[in-house]
Amino acid sequence: MSSEFTAIFEGYPRQRRYALAMLMDVQSRCRYIPREALEELARYLAQDKVKVSSLYSMATFYRALSLEPKGKHVIKVCDGTACHLRGTPVLLDTLQRRLDLSPGETSKDKRWSLETVNCLGACALAPVLVIDDTYHPQVKAEKLGALLAQYENTP
Repeated sequence: MSSEFTAIFEGYPRQRRYALAMLMDVQSRCRYIPREALEELARYLAQDKVKVSSLYSMATFYRALSLEPKGKHVIKVCDGTACHLRGTPVLLDTLQRRLDLSPGETSKDKRWSLETVNCLGACALAPVLVIDDTYHPQVKAEKLGALLAQYENTP
């Protein structure tokens, strides 16, 4: 085994129970899970009789995982009850218009991905969104332009 994923997989025991963690590490590195990673992981876990089909099932079951490339910046908009009541619909509409994206899509230039999530566990900060793992509390639609500008010119 000598691919770009070798170092990731060799950091874990060859056991099925670590498959999700390995897939998450692959996604962290590549911004999605390439087919080659599924195939190589199946080979790595062959002694535990793990098939590509079961890894594919895992990758499609968990919303946090993606088989499609994500944008450089991933925006997750919380649509839990507290956030929804405090303005998520307006935020989401503003983001969709500004980025020309619907939830679940990635921009053609691969700069942005837009997602909705059921809850980010930050209800006291509602409405909240996360960009690249950074929480942004009490976001107002009129401040979205300035917030996105902070990310637009990052390498």
